[in-house]
Amino acid sequence: MDLETYWNRYAENPITVEESRERGFGWTQYDRHGPGEELLGQPETTLELGCGTGDATAYLARKGIQATGVDLSPVQIEHARQRWPEDGAEFVCSDVLTYLAGTEKKYDAIFSDWGALWFTDPRLWLEPVREHLTDKGVLVLACAPPVDGCYGAQGMYGNGFRGRVLPVQRWAYSPEMWEGVLRNAGFLEVHSKVLEAPEPTNLGTLIVQAWVR
Repeated sequence: MDLETYWNRYAENPITVEESRERGFGWTQYDRHGPGEELLGQPETTLELGCGTGDATAYLARKGIQATGVDLSPVQIEHARQRWPEDGAEFVCSDVLTYLAGTEKKYDAIFSDWGALWFTDPRLWLEPVREHLTDKGVLVLACAPPVDGCYGAQGMYGNGFRGRVLPVQRWAYSPEMWEGVLRNAGFLEVHSKVLEAPEPTNLGTLIVQAWVR
């Protein structure tokens, strides 16, 4: 099993189209909790990196935004195309670094909603993402906050502890660390914080906004 197959599995049991439309756009792992698409500003063009079944990208397209979603999994992308055939969204099957290297297009907002940027070494995506933002473009990233004292690359086994070895890496930083990483990469304004869960004892959501202006 490779990483493509690993992500293919997440297309098997998505929420229904009706449920997705009802939920709207969100950044946290909790329904109807936290901010929505306003974190993207008022973009005319958006790019989602790691779009999965395309719910967020399709939501933006329904609002008249030129919205593109990219995902490594061909199963996810085919599902997104079948799931949202008339919403005006574009779905592309590609590794996000390959996609960015192959296009000169710039976007008003690039975002990763628990998606690809969390699973890619920031040293590889920081410059390509910044270069593909318009002058007033914004990057928004949502993921889990780090375990205290555990920062940088985090290893896990995609198959659990049985079966073929499938190493998967994620990159974890504190809000302050993300601000430093992004400023060092040329983003001039950065806001990063952990939004508490509805129940404060539960895991929150780390949300980062960064502008090139």
